[in-house]
Amino acid sequence: METLTHAPVLARFGYAVSDPTRARILLALATDSAYPSDLAVSLGVSRQSMSNHLTCLRGCGLVVAVPDGRRSRYELADARLGHAITDLLSVVLAVDPACCAPDGSCLV
Repeated sequence: METLTHAPVLARFGYAVSDPTRARILLALATDSAYPSDLAVSLGVSRQSMSNHLTCLRGCGLVVAVPDGRRSRYELADARLGHAITDLLSVVLAVDPACCAPDGSCLV
């Protein structure tokens, strides 16, 4: 396993949250661990889609699968991620509507 710091960490985090579903997964896991099937239901996505997103988040090093009997539940890889996500939610952005759409995608 490789340990990353600074810019590579931010790049992986940015990639992970660039997808709205992955961002919602991280928001859900910021408060508590969860099983993939429960996450899929609560976020309104298919189990296959949830599996793909969790694989991506695992690959980025942001979540871990914790064996629980015959199932696995997911949680943030580091509790500090939950605090960071909460802190990010309190940031106020000054957005130029000519550059960014309401969903956060860039128009230029």
